[in-house]
Amino acid sequence: MPTTPEEPEDGTPTRLADRKTVRPPDQRRPVRGKPPARRPARRAPLVLAATVTTLWAALVSLVPTLVVVWLLQSSDSSGAPLGQTLRLGAAGWLLAHFVPLTTGSGAISLAPLGLTIVAAWRVYRAGVHTARAIGARGRPRAKRGRWSPWPAARAAAAVAVAYGILGAIAAAVAGHRGAELPVVRAGLTLAAFALVTAGLGAFTEARGVARLAARLPGVIRDATRTGAVVALLVLGAGAAVSGMAVAVSFGDASQIIDDYHTGIAGQVGLVVVCGFFAPNVATWAASYVVGPGFQIGSETTISAAEVSVGPLPAVPLLAGLPSTPATGWAPLLLGLPLAAALLAGWLLARRSLRDDADRGWWPLLGAAALTGPVAGVLLGLACVASGGSLGGGGLADVGPRAGAVAFVAMLMTSIGTLLATTATKLVLRAKEERG
Repeated sequence: MPTTPEEPEDGTPTRLADRKTVRPPDQRRPVRGKPPARRPARRAPLVLAATVTTLWAALVSLVPTLVVVWLLQSSDSSGAPLGQTLRLGAAGWLLAHFVPLTTGSGAISLAPLGLTIVAAWRVYRAGVHTARAIGARGRPRAKRGRWSPWPAARAAAAVAVAYGILGAIAAAVAGHRGAELPVVRAGLTLAAFALVTAGLGAFTEARGVARLAARLPGVIRDATRTGAVVALLVLGAGAAVSGMAVAVSFGDASQIIDDYHTGIAGQVGLVVVCGFFAPNVATWAASYVVGPGFQIGSETTISAAEVSVGPLPAVPLLAGLPSTPATGWAPLLLGLPLAAALLAGWLLARRSLRDDADRGWWPLLGAAALTGPVAGVLLGLACVASGGSLGGGGLADVGPRAGAVAFVAMLMTSIGTLLATTATKLVLRAKEERG
């Protein structure tokens, strides 16, 4: 209730105008004018944010590697020393980041892409969280209201420096008399790895990727999206083919595992290692269905037209390798990349005509033609990443023929998408005329 001042002692009544109403604080009217300035949100220091997110990203990919090494060594009743487990785990972790390991039998550079994908995803998320912690999304350029790329770039650079330092420390720990890991190269390699993946995450969080995509011509956006779809479909077909081949040869694969005599824990470790290398084998199978195929050393060549099998390492995933060229129903597998291109071309035409019903022929055909180079480049990069060396001698070169796979995939994708987009546009136009 409002209160009024007390009456004078002499009894003289006070006038109504002299009385001042005092309102409680919760009933006072707001003062007109400028709204009170908001207190700026507190930002985390860049060094602290990058350190915390990078350490967590490294642990998420390093701990599974250490667990697998421990499982593989647990079959020994005496038990492996902790230092040896740490050295082997750190070496495998660095190998997943494309840091080669030099041993007495030669260089080992075949990266387990399953672990590489996990590491790349976590470093990407480290870039996202670091950029979010320092407010990279909400920092416009001073007094102009324009978006600035520097906060996201600083976040990516900080994560790259922290990850490079962790890589150098891991190389120093993993190096010993039987294996050599260059410390400087390991640090620079992991820094470059983090700069790419964390940079993508930081710029995505800061809306830089969306801004760049919005400024690109529509033909380039459609071609990039459709080419990525074709590449993913071809890699998915490779994964299905390789999984089916291993399932058919399950008896041989299980016999290889039993021959190691590692016990249950060791067998679990072997299965997890096979899971780490499953994306490599899926990419090799994708190169097989594209046509050029792959090789495992100098004496083993696998393609649809030629199969030459030499001495192979005892790996369960290799139990499904074909022993003869493609015969019977097997040649139908070669039509999977063309089917993927036809499907992607159909989706391209449907999406383009749905967004712009009056879109002409040239923008649509231009996007379809550029889809081939995009898909070829992506598949070629996947083939390069899936290959490497398993030591000296006959296993010095393992993996697909990246250049040939990229060229054949480019031709097949361009032809398939052009046919599908043309047919889809003609069919949709005919339906509109009938309607």
